[in-house]
Amino acid sequence: MVRTPMKEARRAPGSEWLKNHPRLLEVAYIVSKRLIKLGYPLARKLAPRLAERTMVRSEELVKGYAFNCQMCGQCILHSTGMTCPMNCPKNLRNGPCGGVRANGHCEVIPEMPCVWVQAWERSQRMLIYADEIQVVQPPVNRALQGSSAWVNMLDGVDTRTPKGWQPVEQ
Repeated sequence: MVRTPMKEARRAPGSEWLKNHPRLLEVAYIVSKRLIKLGYPLARKLAPRLAERTMVRSEELVKGYAFNCQMCGQCILHSTGMTCPMNCPKNLRNGPCGGVRANGHCEVIPEMPCVWVQAWERSQRMLIYADEIQVVQPPVNRALQGSSAWVNMLDGVDTRTPKGWQPVEQ
């Protein structure tokens, strides 16, 4: 299920406070990462299907509410100021498209703040991952849509680029 940015803005207004406190989210991310790295391998050995379904569903619920997660399966929240770049109407993973309006809003959806302006501002308030917004990300691999980013991270799937993708030569 893919959510649209405008739908989500109406669905989870209380999540704005949370998104505007990226240091708190950064700590939650670090703790979650450690717990999942410890617990998921055991859960997968005991009940593989249940473990993966539980991870997908929990990401849909928690990250869906807090970040309007689009379930791309390659979460880079920690690299983008705890702002999901997949909420950009153009699905850009490496900064503004060049269409940011003078008021900081999106060129495609004028009433929506630019996702990348928010990502930059929030990343500057982070402690550990503040500089990661400058890391160039590969394009999203649509084959991972709907899967768990945590599971993909543990399995090493999210580090692979889509088949045939080549970086732009400079």
